[in-house]
Amino acid sequence: MAKSLLKEKANTTGLLEKWTVAERSVSDFQVLAQFALEDPTPENLSEAARERAVAEKGVRELEIREMLGGTNDRANAIVSINAGAGGTEAQDWAQMLMRMYLRYCEDAGFKTNIVDTQVGEEAGMKSATFTVQGDFAFGYLSAEVGVHRLVRVSPFDSNNRRHTSFASVYVYPDIEEEIEIEVLEKDLRVDTYRSGGAGGQKVNKTDSAVRLTHLPTGIVVACQNERSQHQNRAMAMKILKARLYERELETKRAEQKVVEDSKMDIAWGSQIRSYVLHPYRLIKDHRTDMEVGDVNAVLDGRLQGFIEKYLMSKGQK
Repeated sequence: MAKSLLKEKANTTGLLEKWTVAERSVSDFQVLAQFALEDPTPENLSEAARERAVAEKGVRELEIREMLGGTNDRANAIVSINAGAGGTEAQDWAQMLMRMYLRYCEDAGFKTNIVDTQVGEEAGMKSATFTVQGDFAFGYLSAEVGVHRLVRVSPFDSNNRRHTSFASVYVYPDIEEEIEIEVLEKDLRVDTYRSGGAGGQKVNKTDSAVRLTHLPTGIVVACQNERSQHQNRAMAMKILKARLYERELETKRAEQKVVEDSKMDIAWGSQIRSYVLHPYRLIKDHRTDMEVGDVNAVLDGRLQGFIEKYLMSKGQK
């Protein structure tokens, strides 16, 4: 209880500080704008323009913070990426997405930890799960939930034909320390296996990887990247609890007949964003109609514009 109150106090204090800074910037801009109107010298105009940019940034941050008012928005996140149909093409796309999100998290100051990867037969990966630690990690990354579509000339096609690939992204809040989710041993099937890898000296020679199957729900989670079987099991249990919590929330929403705006976005085949690399280069978010032509920057993790646009559009509905 004390830990929860201290956390809430820190959150409130931080928000008040941001509000005070933004309020001061707006006030300063008003003063400088008045000076510029009375004496429109290049120096006064330039100074007013700079302060306006600072004020707009501060106000926008407060607007985004207001959109991140959900119960778990401030929590850490667990991100799962799965390749769609299409074999090697889709698996390579899934790996590209994971690289994009890891880059985004790095730029945002979030700490990441890859807990499980299922590599593809020829290239890429079938699926991956990683955790993200940072303030509002879940709130921001939840904007990425859904199906992502890639259109490009396939590097795996000797005839240089254009291919369309799909991969799905889902994000769970990491709430293990904040709620009680009871998982009974009799409801679990525990499988251990040897961790996969690229070969060489670092290949794990023991069955340290762990796969947990929750029998009542059929939920399966796996972890293979920790140092020991015990650590892998602990991480897998954390992810299982997060998924069970999310499942419980979904059940309650269904009972209350509350339809989330993003529900259709999660359905396979209803992509939230298209990444077109051929015959032209453009990334478009189908929820907000935001378009970006610098595809390399986005694939290198520059996602904040898409995320903020989506969060703001949710608040306007």
